[in-house]
Amino acid sequence: MEIKLENLEVLIVAILVLWVGQQLTRRIRFLDRYNIPLAVTGGIICSLIVALLAGLGNVRIEFDLALRDLFLLFFFSTIGLGAKFRTLAEGGKTLALLTGVALVLLVLQNLTGVGLALLAGERPGYGLLAGSISFAGGHGTAIAWGEEALKAGLEGAREFGIACATFGLIAGGLIGGPIGGWLIEKYRLRPSQAEPSEQQAASSGHQGEECHPIRIEDVLGTLLVLAVCVTAGDLVNRFLSMKGLALPGFLTAMMVGIVITNLADKFHAPLHQPAIDRANELSLQLFLAMSLMSMDLLSLVHAAGALLVIVVSQMLVITLVAVFLVFRITGRTYDSAVMAAGFTGLGLGATPVAIANMTAVTRKYGPSLKAFLVIPLIGAFFIDLLNALVIKFFLATPFFGGG
Repeated sequence: MEIKLENLEVLIVAILVLWVGQQLTRRIRFLDRYNIPLAVTGGIICSLIVALLAGLGNVRIEFDLALRDLFLLFFFSTIGLGAKFRTLAEGGKTLALLTGVALVLLVLQNLTGVGLALLAGERPGYGLLAGSISFAGGHGTAIAWGEEALKAGLEGAREFGIACATFGLIAGGLIGGPIGGWLIEKYRLRPSQAEPSEQQAASSGHQGEECHPIRIEDVLGTLLVLAVCVTAGDLVNRFLSMKGLALPGFLTAMMVGIVITNLADKFHAPLHQPAIDRANELSLQLFLAMSLMSMDLLSLVHAAGALLVIVVSQMLVITLVAVFLVFRITGRTYDSAVMAAGFTGLGLGATPVAIANMTAVTRKYGPSLKAFLVIPLIGAFFIDLLNALVIKFFLATPFFGGG
């Protein structure tokens, strides 16, 4: 028996998933203490139920994920709408430092993956799939490179890459919050008191309704701007594709958002930031919930042992990088701890996981403008570019000449 859930039905399930995550976080001290994102908790439970229905009851549930992809575009549009040129300049040094750390992480992930592949007696190409391709790159990169690996004779490469990316997504959401919280508690860190209140609220993910009420015209205006970002971003993407430069859809949507918000400031017609902040959080939570609840865990069972070893190894790598590089070179401040939590999400999952980790931490301890400025920029612009270069470098070495 097969059940296919369409757009609105998927939305209903996603909202229920978030509600379940919220209720469990309120009742289970562990989840609250270690800052596990709501979407991760509820999404994993939903995917387990779906797997049990398929395995025991022979009932397969299929999700139409068109809405999920739209929420991803909305999310990155809100990131762009919050990126003022004046604040981008403030994060310049930290951005450069963390871009260098990202390069180190990508190399370490691939060395770890290749080492595990060789220990298992597999071809080193599988090691790249167990490295930065699937973990820092996420599902899109895993699918793209998996197809190339299949052409090179690596059987099951696409499915293996997707499995690694899936487990990485879960792991990134599980350990990022605890890492950030542990650093904050260990070093008794607190948010900077110098941040303006509006920027504090924007970075922490919640705004005081008493000070900044959101009116219906603010909501309508925000929906209009988001629709323009997605539509114009798609047009830009098509134009660039015709010129031979294909970019991810979320990247062009974010670029349009950056242009719009800075033009609005220039002409003294600023956008309503509290409404944009709410749209940011809503689209992020729904995207993550839909991604995690639709995971096909049953297809991963046959390789669970190998995947567990790979994921635990990569979790150790990202933890060491977050604690001993990200936290230390950015000054060992409260912002550094929040960035460590976010960087963990980038290294094991994707930018939305990074934002979810930082939101979970800042909801509990307080805002961090710098973290919410720098981490999305690294995730959106730099890490994918660096990843492509690092992968090409590994493949160009004589060691990979045989596959």
